[in-house]
Amino acid sequence: MATLVLATHNAHKVEELRRILADGLEGIDLVAYDGPDPVEDGDSFEANALIKARAAAAHTGLPAIADDSGIAVDALEGAPGIHSARYAKTRVDADNVALLLRNLEGVADRRASFICVAAFVHGDYEHVVRGEWPGEVLNERRGEHGFGYDPIFRPEGLDVSSAELAPEEKDRLSHRSRAFRAILPIVREKLLG
Repeated sequence: MATLVLATHNAHKVEELRRILADGLEGIDLVAYDGPDPVEDGDSFEANALIKARAAAAHTGLPAIADDSGIAVDALEGAPGIHSARYAKTRVDADNVALLLRNLEGVADRRASFICVAAFVHGDYEHVVRGEWPGEVLNERRGEHGFGYDPIFRPEGLDVSSAELAPEEKDRLSHRSRAFRAILPIVREKLLG
């Protein structure tokens, strides 16, 4: 059986990715990464996803898959963007959400997108895929599911926040699902032939 390292220490993300990839991973053992966190000093989601995947592959000697994701708000010129997890400088989801809501007080244009870039590294081979989930930032938190900015993000075409979606429904629609399902055929081809 082929082994693929999931290059994250975020338990929520590991759980979500295992659900998203469950149907496409036959013959591939998905293992969590236990190595050191690399310095994410890239200037884009793509650069940071590659930094994480390269670090996990180098540390383990195994193929690795990683992502970098966040929320980009039109009225804030794409912020928090690649700084989404560290937006409030505390790495606490509730603090990030509170700061974003404060920065959008009185702003009418609340359009935003969740963005996820998935990166796969296998030896010298690298592949990157981007997934986007358009919507808007709500005025207050709604819902109990998900993590990060889910309670304040209303996906386009829905009347609920992404935190009000059942996990299985979010997995079917989300930016992370779009990116990882797009990269999965590449991973399967490279690992299983």
